[in-house]
Parts: sequence; structure tokens; C-alpha cells
Amino acid sequence: MTIIFAHRGYSVKYPENTMLAFQEAAKEGADGIELDVQLSKDGEVVVIHDEKVNRTTNGKGYVKDLTLEELRKLDAGHLMKSITKKQPIPSLREVLEWMTTNEIICNIELKNNVLPYEGMEEKVIQMVREYHLSKRIIISSFNHYSIVKSYRIAPEIEIAPLLGNAVYMPWVYAQSIRAKGIHPKYTAYRSDILQSTLENGIEVRPYTVNKEKDMEKLFEKGSSAIITDDPVLALKVKHKSSLGK
Repeated sequence: MTIIFAHRGYSVKYPENTMLAFQEAAKEGADGIELDVQLSKDGEVVVIHDEKVNRTTNGKGYVKDLTLEELRKLDAGHLMKSITKKQPIPSLREVLEWMTTNEIICNIELKNNVLPYEGMEEKVIQMVREYHLSKRIIISSFNHYSIVKSYRIAPEIEIAPLLGNAVYMPWVYAQSIRAKGIHPKYTAYRSDILQSTLENGIEVRPYTVNKEKDMEKLFEKGSSAIITDDPVLALKVKHKSSLGK
């Protein structure tokens, strides 16, 4: 059964990587959420995609140069005129605390492939363990050294490499780094390669799948999950696909 991850929350309708986007995704029936983490100037794990705050907030500058308090003053919802209430940048702690009230799965992407963010793996893992959420977390990154480091620190937390380009026999690569799944760009792999990956016991969760026909294809092929900006559309397509079988 293919499960649905809301990419940066229900981001087609609500400001990405905000508590509002995560809560609405859960409310609509998404199985999981995907979010991105960076470190603030004072070493706090914060949920934001870009290294700079410029695109997603009404502020300017690098996340690493602003304290959590300074980041919290920014509005991550200012571009969406329909959202009248200020949407602060969440801390990872805030998201994990919310997760203790539901059953949602969370894919935490470590955004340390541009800036190194020393010690980020330890901070994320310590917090996940503190909230007893190890079984509901997947740690992914384009920085594969970082996810291997995460696995070595916490083998009980699943890791999954993000793959922007095709890797030969991705199931062999995944097994070699002790990953139980891969998160490939959905256009980067032929469906037979994804099929072989699944047959070799590795979960396949492609990103970012927003078109109905692509969703249909992946549901039909039995993809482990899809990561999408529009979990509501994905749920409709999934329902239609299951009725058609």
C-alpha cells in the first residue's frame, strides 16, 4: 500500500514548512510529512528549506546568522495573502512535540549539503529519542555521509538517501549504507529500476510528485510512498486507483 508524505506539509495550499502546513496535511489524511532542518546561530534545529530566509519569509540573511528568537519573529506565511495570521518558522522540537499527539510519520531532511552544520545529526537524534519517536522518523539527505553518520549514532532510526540522479542498481547502494529505502527524484529512474529496487527489499519513496498521471503510475507500480506538495490530490488519486483494481 503506497503511503503519502506531504512535502514540506500541505505546501500547495499553506506556507511550506510551517506548523499550519503540517497540521492541515495531517487533518486531510496524509500518512506522513516531509520537512527540512538547518541550525540557527545559537545552535537550535529549525525547520526551513533554504539556507537563507529570503524566499520563504519577510526577512533577509542566512539561517545560520540568526538566533532562534530572531527567526521566530519572521513571517513564513507572508507570501500567501489568504493567510492572515503570522506563521513563524517552527523549531524541530515544536514539530516533534506535536507528533506525540498523533500517529504521523516524519521524514526529516538534513539540509547540510551546502553548509556543513557541525553536530546537526547528534542534535536531531537526541531530540527524536527524547520524544520516543525513533520508529516514526526517517532521516534523509543529499549528504550521504551525514545519513551514514546518523545511522552509526542511531541504528534504530531509518535512513534514506536522496537521489537527484540515477544510481546504478540503487538497491545495492542502499544496502551498502544500511538504508532501508531510497528517495529518488521521480523523473530520474525508469519504472523497471524502481521495480527491481522494491523486489530487493528497499522502499522507494519518489519526490516531488504533483501530477495526477505520475501519481497514478506510481500507485499502479506499488511504490512504497510518494512525496507530494498536494496530499489531497494524492489521496483522491489513490482512492480512485484502489477502486479501479
